[in-house]
Amino acid sequence: MKILVTGGAGFIGSHTVVELINAGHEPIIIDNFNNSDKSALKGIKKIVKKSIKCYEKDCNDIKVLEQICKKENIEGIIHFAAYKAVGESVEKPIKYYENNLGSTLNVLKVMLKLGIKNLVFSSSCTVYGQPDQIPVTEATPRQPATSPYGNTKTMCEDILRDTITAGNPLKIIALRYFNPIGAHPSAHIGELPNGVPSNLVPFITQTAAGIRPKLTVFGSDYNTPDGTNIRDFIHVVDLAKAHVSALELLDKQAENYYDVFNVGTGTGNTVLEIIKTFEKVNKLKLNYEIGPRRAGDVEKIYGSVEKAEKVMGWKVEKKLAESLKDAWRWEKKLMKK
Repeated sequence: MKILVTGGAGFIGSHTVVELINAGHEPIIIDNFNNSDKSALKGIKKIVKKSIKCYEKDCNDIKVLEQICKKENIEGIIHFAAYKAVGESVEKPIKYYENNLGSTLNVLKVMLKLGIKNLVFSSSCTVYGQPDQIPVTEATPRQPATSPYGNTKTMCEDILRDTITAGNPLKIIALRYFNPIGAHPSAHIGELPNGVPSNLVPFITQTAAGIRPKLTVFGSDYNTPDGTNIRDFIHVVDLAKAHVSALELLDKQAENYYDVFNVGTGTGNTVLEIIKTFEKVNKLKLNYEIGPRRAGDVEKIYGSVEKAEKVMGWKVEKKLAESLKDAWRWEKKLMKK
């Protein structure tokens, strides 16, 4: 299929473009490079041995979006394009609602106008908030979001569901990601955080590289085995492959279909476990300290992925150690640039 990948030069988007090509699909990227870098396009080219068509445009420009979909005869869309910094969303909620909801509404309008059926939407485990029970399943009640960013994911899911409930001839899957980490094993593409990373693993790798003087672990008095937060960390290549599985499942469905899937490993790791594993597999020591809890942090969350395994036929292939080795290999490559 010819697939439009919005935000396709980003961390998850670039890896998904590679996996789409590996699966025999033809991805076309649209990205305004607001939160990504053109070096990702060169990295993709090195991996797949060919150039990928990329439009440097914004999904919030509905005319441009429609023109690209028409010109390229797009058959499906994977919608990544969104602002995603939790802290910034608290400071600039209007920016987040305007961009994240606006781009999703535009994608739906263009799909309905042009008869494009298949949509895979980039959602998040943030829709679960601090769940009462773990692991969370897709049937776990969603909790009020702890940030405007999280709320945009909840609202977008509602928009997608309501669009299907209204009887529209679309087929939509929302993938609820847990914590993507790592990088492509080739080290040609990986995570490129702007400024100070808000995610744990880039902060770890930048501390190991000497870019950051030390790593702070926020809180050691949580109700977990070692007192630090628990998260579900998934290799970005496994996550990318889930998008291909979702697309291929959509292709088999009748019109007017909507479903949601958790995409994680099905297990949780504490922050200290991540640090210790990183030190062990990469044979180095990290400078870290224990600090106070950080406002808005969920104590523990990981998800059941049984539904994704049974219905999409997708399975996690990579272990935590491999993810952390790949993350460090990528960081070392960045240091050489």
